[in-house]
Amino acid sequence: MAESPSEDGGRARRRTAASAKPTSRVRMSAAQRREQLISIGRQIFAERGFDATSIEEVASRAKVSKPVVYEHFGGKEGLYAVVVDREVRSLLDRITTALTAGHPRELLEQAALALLGYIEEEASGFRVLVRESPVLSATGNFSSVMNDVAHQVEHILGAEFSSRGYDPKLAELYAQALVGMVALTGRWWLEVRRPRKETVAAHLVNLSWNGLSHLEAKPGLITVGR
Repeated sequence: MAESPSEDGGRARRRTAASAKPTSRVRMSAAQRREQLISIGRQIFAERGFDATSIEEVASRAKVSKPVVYEHFGGKEGLYAVVVDREVRSLLDRITTALTAGHPRELLEQAALALLGYIEEEASGFRVLVRESPVLSATGNFSSVMNDVAHQVEHILGAEFSSRGYDPKLAELYAQALVGMVALTGRWWLEVRRPRKETVAAHLVNLSWNGLSHLEAKPGLITVGR
């Protein structure tokens, strides 16, 4: 028996309604949501800095309510501290893992390339680290990472100074100067991105190593005393 027009129309409406039924979204676990919020927070902190970032924007980008963000981090300060802590660990791990050579010049090259590689691959993370903020993470900030690296360089330079007859007590000063030079150059390179990182590292090492290889035992300033 043929279907009546009303029966046929009813089936069509049911098919339309079924196809229009919204697809339920897969619910994130607590750990997945936390990672999502950290990733979003990292991006916004990099774009705007700590002061201009709001929990409202983090929640909006994550498509959750503000209480969800507060539940995970207690507030903006907590989220920022987690983001910075991760970036500090990541950068320090890169640099310490890279320092495998035995020769001081090779160590300088490895440290410079490790920092520039982090800047190239994790630009948002580096921007978070170099922005000033009133909040400190458990592991500190960019300055604390550079101080840790400087202490490692200090030990290398101390041995090198002793073997060359220089005062090893000055190794700390030179370590801070070298690491500061690389860090400041890295902040500049973050924005210009040229030349390529290998070229930048080569010039940094050229300046630092060739300068170190011709150190005066007791340097003075020629402009003083005139």
